[in-house]
Amino acid sequence: MKKFAALLLTLVMLLTVAQAEQAPETQIDKALALIGTFASGDAELAASLLDENYIQHNLAYGTGRDAFIASVEELAAAETPTTVQNIRAFEDGEYVFLHTIYNFAGAGEQVAFDIFRFDEDGEIAEHWDNLAFVAEPNPSGHTQTDGTTEITNLDKTEENRELVTNFLYDVMQGNNPDKTAGYFDGDTYIQHNTAIADGISGLSEALAALSEAGIEMIYDETHMVLAQGNFVLAVSEGTYGGAHTSYYDLWRVENGKIAEHWDVMETIADESTWQNENGKF
Repeated sequence: MKKFAALLLTLVMLLTVAQAEQAPETQIDKALALIGTFASGDAELAASLLDENYIQHNLAYGTGRDAFIASVEELAAAETPTTVQNIRAFEDGEYVFLHTIYNFAGAGEQVAFDIFRFDEDGEIAEHWDNLAFVAEPNPSGHTQTDGTTEITNLDKTEENRELVTNFLYDVMQGNNPDKTAGYFDGDTYIQHNTAIADGISGLSEALAALSEAGIEMIYDETHMVLAQGNFVLAVSEGTYGGAHTSYYDLWRVENGKIAEHWDVMETIADESTWQNENGKF
């Protein structure tokens, strides 16, 4: 009897350890586990990761934990499985930001930036995102997601955040365009925007082409600048060709200069179609 009790206790301990190893613990682990439920259909796991009053800023979905779980269950019931491929994951205080490729129920591959805010209980309390369909490689042969993934220079996080914040004000918002060259190391700049070639020269050519076509790309306001080491993600609001637009830009900084750029632009839907009242930002 004692041997049986000891064996039973050992099995319980092993099961407990196995469950602990499987349970997501860090904020990044939890965020990745949550987006993974779109593919797995694990509504129970999703519920365990979300705050009951989860705030949703994707305007195509309802707000609250129950609305998220309903979307997981809907995808699980679809004929074509959903796929999720995370490319990059970062953490900045209470925020996690992800760079991911989704294919929701066979609707086509989309590149996304997701931002999750965690509350004091370690639950996911709020979410923002931008999505765009996968396009062909740009004029320099880069895709929307390839390139550097290694996070370095953690001691320069705040320095790099400040650099990008100033770049947004001076260059992207057009307050001091004469300072543009100072943010780059000559023409050494890797570009992942689908329509723009590498280098400041590529950016200048693309902007000139837009101008000739009568299309303005305007950044009015920056809502969020998140950073970890050499990577900085900015969330901005403006217009593109007159349409209300959300800009998510990820920059890699190297030696105090902007070295690489990825982005997702999304036209903000008309308010009459919104499924929640939280707003895009």
